[in-house]
Amino acid sequence: MSRRTVATLLAVVLLVVLAGTSLSRPVGYTVFSPGPTINVLGSNGKKQIITVSGHKAFRDDGGIRLVTVYETAIDQKVTLFDALRAWVDPNDGVYPHDVIYQRTDTTSSVRQESAAEMTSSQDNAVAAALRELHVKYTTAVKIATVDRKGPAKGRLKPGDLIVAVDGVRTSNPDAVVRHIKTRPPGSRVTVTVDRSGRRLQVPVTTGPLGPKGRMRHQSRVGVGISPSYRFPFDVGLHLSSNIGGPSAGLMFSLGVYDVLTPGSLTGGKIVAGTGTIDARGRVGPIGGIRQKMVGAQRDGAKLFFVPAGNCAEALGGHWDPSKMRLVRVTTMPQALAALKAWTKNPNAELPGCRR
Repeated sequence: MSRRTVATLLAVVLLVVLAGTSLSRPVGYTVFSPGPTINVLGSNGKKQIITVSGHKAFRDDGGIRLVTVYETAIDQKVTLFDALRAWVDPNDGVYPHDVIYQRTDTTSSVRQESAAEMTSSQDNAVAAALRELHVKYTTAVKIATVDRKGPAKGRLKPGDLIVAVDGVRTSNPDAVVRHIKTRPPGSRVTVTVDRSGRRLQVPVTTGPLGPKGRMRHQSRVGVGISPSYRFPFDVGLHLSSNIGGPSAGLMFSLGVYDVLTPGSLTGGKIVAGTGTIDARGRVGPIGGIRQKMVGAQRDGAKLFFVPAGNCAEALGGHWDPSKMRLVRVTTMPQALAALKAWTKNPNAELPGCRR
């Protein structure tokens, strides 16, 4: 071979090596992909996802599906090749890592926050459904998570309802935090909780809120708490611990309403959707809307509820309007009315996302 041929071959080899090295380098992005959808009217293993005790439950056909996304974990390295592959796939989404995760986040903190958001979302969903059914309830404070290394480990449990702290009754999360925070570390506090109908007084020795500055002189017991409610009967929501976050709130509320009322809310059809919810039934926007729409259509949904704040993004998603209708919602009652209208007439005029 001539020198020119050898030089050309060497250049090609070097370019291939450089390209391969570049494509395998991690970049600061996170990838979203369509995840599974779950029928909240169905079961998780041998147990119904929505269980009711103390009130009649109605089981019927149809599906109300919550939707999920797969996202690369906080400590998972996304390579340039991964990002480019997802970029050209209309079903996936690519987002800057710092947009999805905070600099102070860890795998543990993200998991705990997700679990707390799911617990709060489920409570709000039940409250919104009972509000629509004109069932009265009272407010409470629930323990959503317990720090594995915190003072309350082995004493307090997720799901405990806080009745009082040191004998002072409260139904306000901020009041609970203030009472504990102002005590010096090493203090003994008594947390009165309602655990599955049993009233317990649990002593906990507080630890410092943090290692530096003023936090060294403030206390914590190492639990995550959220606003909750005392319902006149028990409604349980049972999902895999792998599913977290607040975005299933709307679908939970519709599912609870369906189980507590006779007849099929969906007319035996499959619907899906997403959106956070509060106790008053107000629906908020979420992340990964386009990937969730793909999963919903893949699993047979004919109607998809989109929070009003996600409408602009949803219209740019990869879905077939002839197979699945998008319905814009701002409240749970609005979603309920649209679903009832659509069940009676699939061609009914419904509030939609518009350009």
